[in-house]
Amino acid sequence: MTAAGRMTKGTRAMARVLLRGGGALLCALGLAVMAQGLAVPVKARVAQVLLDRAFTRSLAEGHPVRPWPWADTMPVARLTLPRLGASDVVLSGGSGQALAFGPTVVPNRRDGGGGSGAGADVTILAAHRDTHFAFLRNARAGDAIDVQAIGGAHRRYRVTSFQVVRWDGFAAPRNPARPLLALVTCYPFGATEHGPLRFVVWAEAL
Repeated sequence: MTAAGRMTKGTRAMARVLLRGGGALLCALGLAVMAQGLAVPVKARVAQVLLDRAFTRSLAEGHPVRPWPWADTMPVARLTLPRLGASDVVLSGGSGQALAFGPTVVPNRRDGGGGSGAGADVTILAAHRDTHFAFLRNARAGDAIDVQAIGGAHRRYRVTSFQVVRWDGFAAPRNPARPLLALVTCYPFGATEHGPLRFVVWAEAL
């Protein structure tokens, strides 16, 4: 075999090694991206197991119980949409960290000095569109919504309307005829980037 032939054979072997190595690297990168994408939904589901236990204890003891020792949020209610089979523990605080674990209560303001301007008769709950509020895309007018507080009180709502609005354009009635519930999440569903739009499901107390 000539030197040129040996060089060609060696070059081909090296090319095969590089291709295998490149393929393995691409597979590893793909798995890493998939794992990162699945981290939030998995974290949300695992957290709800612990939150379910904390909510049950909170009901039994009559006061909020932390789901884990270092948690900066606590369960305050359970939100259920029977038709869709959706049920999640609602958390206090409204912080971004709490949103990773479940729907949170957005603090209302009666003074109109910013925020939603909502009064005590408007309850606003927020959650991520790809986890706990993903089911909102299938909500329909007339759907029943049950909210059970840790004190044991129940309130039932009926979905009345839907709204798509910029995050800084959201506003709630100050003195509604009946208590209102607003379920808010990012929009559009299925998007992978943050945007200014919010999807709002409005429900009225029965």
